Amino acid sequence: MSTRGKLTHGERQQCAESRRPPQMLDSITTARASCAGAAEMVRTLPVLALLLNAFTWGVSWWPFRWLQQHGLHPLWATALIYLAAVVAITLARPQAWRQLFAAPVLWVLVAAAGTTNATFNWAVTIGDVVRVVLLFYLMPLWAVLLARALLGERLTPWAALRVAMALAGAAIVLQPEGGGWPLPRTPAEWLGVVGGFSFALNNVMLRREAHQPESARALAMFLGGALVALLLAGALALHGTLARPPAPEPAWLVGAAALTLAFLAGNLALQYGAARLPANVTAVVMVSEVLFASVSAVLLGAGQLTPALALGGALIVGASLLSRR
Repeated sequence: MSTRGKLTHGERQQCAESRRPPQMLDSITTARASCAGAAEMVRTLPVLALLLNAFTWGVSWWPFRWLQQHGLHPLWATALIYLAAVVAITLARPQAWRQLFAAPVLWVLVAAAGTTNATFNWAVTIGDVVRVVLLFYLMPLWAVLLARALLGERLTPWAALRVAMALAGAAIVLQPEGGGWPLPRTPAEWLGVVGGFSFALNNVMLRREAHQPESARALAMFLGGALVALLLAGALALHGTLARPPAPEPAWLVGAAALTLAFLAGNLALQYGAARLPANVTAVVMVSEVLFASVSAVLLGAGQLTPALALGGALIVGASLLSRR
């Protein structure tokens, strides 16, 4: 049958809309714009949440060093901050404890989040902030392996390239001036590497367990931050290698309270963003922490940016950016 002279579906829709009152057309246009704006907001909010978390972590080295100057070791500070957050979560969402114990797999998140916080906070307090953050952001290397094991994500040529770039960057960052194997040589560097692995596991688990109640996941992260730091600090104190917490003073109490609020907001933002974005996208956005930490550390004299460090850092950051593929 010939279709000559017949209107297409799009032409019929345009004719129908042309017969509608102007007020109705304005309403339709407004509704479509609102839907488009809402969809864009849904895509943007998780990214903004991750940026907030990256900024909080990127500049957290300064308040931790300030607290240490007032006698509070970063492990005790971490335990105190996250213990206060656990109390806040308990008061606001008491059902979170029941939900946590009903999902044993979330205890992996407890261990991952706790190890991440304890190692990173300790490392940036005692070491070169730029080097520590770059080693911490070998995270995309670990994310490739963990996402394959825990999420079943396919290993692609791009993933292999990311691994190669991250390893090359790490080798440059860790290469001693006098030669030798490019391995971590200071406690801060080892803590940075361990923290990066734990953070990758933390993000992959958030993605894997996104169906769990948000309150249970939040409690798992904060409880881990308190437990791991407290256990580690207690063990070191018993062996005489870590001083006990100082007597309460207004200065460090106020500082710890402010840092508690910042970490509470940052970790809730991480939970919100990582649960709504693929693990590889989360890794890309979170690499902005390198910028926040490096710029603040160099400006305030807590780190040095040499040409070799910049080259190695570029490879590590490049590996993170390839996560989008």
